Amino acid sequence: MSTANATTHRFSFLSRLLHGQVISLDFFVRYWLVILTAIAIIMMYITNKYNTQTKMEEIQRLTRELEIVKTERIRVRSAYMSRIRESEMQTLIDSMHLGLSVSEQPPYILPDK
Repeated sequence: MSTANATTHRFSFLSRLLHGQVISLDFFVRYWLVILTAIAIIMMYITNKYNTQTKMEEIQRLTRELEIVKTERIRVRSAYMSRIRESEMQTLIDSMHLGLSVSEQPPYILPDK
């Protein structure tokens, strides 16, 4: 088959398709249920793919957010642990000029009367 013949054949097929000679109205009337079912399946496939991509993006976003929150929790816990040390508490009390000091005597229990 020569190139000119192939081009003419393609043009002829395209021309017949546009004029309704390849797929006619009778074809659609006869197979309307099959065509409608195929379109519905294609639409469900597209919808499912979109929903899956959306959920995957949400999972990735939440995973990144979780990592940030975990890091922040570790930082806050570290700051808290450094503040509850006795030396840090004494420095904080001294900076507030409360006049409190660490007792040299251990606590003791008062006897009942």
